[in-house]
Amino acid sequence: MDLARTEVARRTRGNAARLGLLAVPVAFFAVFFAYPVAAIVARGLKVDGAWQLGRIGEVLAQPDVRHVLWFTTWQALVSTALTLLVALPGAYVFARLDFPGKQVLRAVVTVPFVLPTVVVGTAFLALVGRGGLLDELWGVRLDTTVWAILLAHVFFNYAVVVRTVGGLWAQLDPRQEEAARMLGTSPLTAWRRVTLPALAPAVAAAALMVFLFTFTSFGVVQILGGPTFSTLEVEIYRQTSEIFDLSTAAVLTLIQFVAVGAILALHAWTVRRRETALRLVDASVTARRPRGAGQWALLGGVLVTVLVLLLLPLAVLVQRSLGAAGFGYYRALMRNDGGVFLVPPIEAIGNSLSYAVAATLIAVVIGALAAAALTRRDAGRFVRGFDALLMLPLGVSAVTVGFGFLIALDEPPLDLRSSWILVPLAQALVGVPFVVRTMLPVLRAVDVRLREAAAVLGASPWRVWREVDLPMVRRALLIAAGFAFAVSLGEFGATVFIARPDRPTLPVAVARLLGRPGDLNYGQAMALSTILMVVCAVALLVLEKLRTDRTGEF
Repeated sequence: MDLARTEVARRTRGNAARLGLLAVPVAFFAVFFAYPVAAIVARGLKVDGAWQLGRIGEVLAQPDVRHVLWFTTWQALVSTALTLLVALPGAYVFARLDFPGKQVLRAVVTVPFVLPTVVVGTAFLALVGRGGLLDELWGVRLDTTVWAILLAHVFFNYAVVVRTVGGLWAQLDPRQEEAARMLGTSPLTAWRRVTLPALAPAVAAAALMVFLFTFTSFGVVQILGGPTFSTLEVEIYRQTSEIFDLSTAAVLTLIQFVAVGAILALHAWTVRRRETALRLVDASVTARRPRGAGQWALLGGVLVTVLVLLLLPLAVLVQRSLGAAGFGYYRALMRNDGGVFLVPPIEAIGNSLSYAVAATLIAVVIGALAAAALTRRDAGRFVRGFDALLMLPLGVSAVTVGFGFLIALDEPPLDLRSSWILVPLAQALVGVPFVVRTMLPVLRAVDVRLREAAAVLGASPWRVWREVDLPMVRRALLIAAGFAFAVSLGEFGATVFIARPDRPTLPVAVARLLGRPGDLNYGQAMALSTILMVVCAVALLVLEKLRTDRTGEF
């Protein structure tokens, strides 16, 4: 009886400690995510204190809005299908084949994913836009066409499929497929009946993440789509910043919120399926040197894909930043022309780095507390629900969050409109999900008996975390910080609203330069994009050195 009471008391203390850890993340998301989003929706749909819900039907009845909804969904579906088609062979190559330079190539493949969407759009503009490489060589222009948008989305999301599907593929026991082939089935049939069903949850999870990122695409469509193509995110930006129609923007925000919620619910279901029991082995023993002409041809095809689809746009971006004047565009960044900027554009580098460091600190603290609270799989319904809500900032309109900051955080005690901390707070919202998803698998891999032994010996929850968990997750914590830094550095949708004119970030500066005519502005935009690309690539290479097989992929 005494043992039973002790166990109940211990579990009660554990649940109380878990809820205590969640208090800070819950307060953070309530104040800096839920409140701004609710404020802008209320501002758009409330008139004299009364909700105008009939406005939803009026907005949906508009032909141009229906066209935006159709295009947003259509391009996301096509982008997802193309990404799977192009990236699944790469997932196999990285999972099953061993070849020289594999780790370096793995890092190169991941670079596009951490690049800001503004840089991705700028790189493809240099490749397929007016005066771009294709225009110079063959007179072909793809900017302001849907193909430029689709290719840029494949470029950006290639690593999502390679790392999500390839990570599981590398751990599937190849002997299961080999046994099926020994029974007389063909290689294709064995793969279809044995390997594909095991991979299905990972493929579905990757597809849903790609669909989410392309459904909410902003920077890529804003730069490459021109006035012809508009996603929900771009249309929300246009309605708020150009037309000032908050009611239409509020309706579109609600539509996007519902769609993203459904996508995340499906994603959570597929992730749970992915966590069901599979026969897994050490990933290091499944990769072999290519054998036969087929595997060598597949490896060659993947290398060509990486070269043409991933490296060529980045190389053209660097070439356009140099131009005929060498480093002239870079030198021009140090001058203040008194036009679009109040300060020399070069100051955007220091601004972005300082903002990203502050955002990383915030994201690591909030994300680490949330991950610690979510460690146990038998957590209560509230805790599991908060786990799903943590992903919402990745899909809910960043434009809405940024504009909501201006509307909601303008009165004491939260009058932050003139404070520099506003930008890191918005960027940290995007970084927290990456911190949680990176740390959670590692925390769940820690033997629970170690925590229980420490608790029995009288250690407080904080001391258990400091002396048991932290030594084991230190590397994952560094990787999480690196991801948070990279995504904060490139955040654009919210920052474009709240960055002060005298303290622009790199993505905001690039967008402003691209919005002005003239070769000098275009060249400076390419130069700033190249600098941003290099900083993100260096951060990723550091992450790749720290990465372990037990660390979450994204």
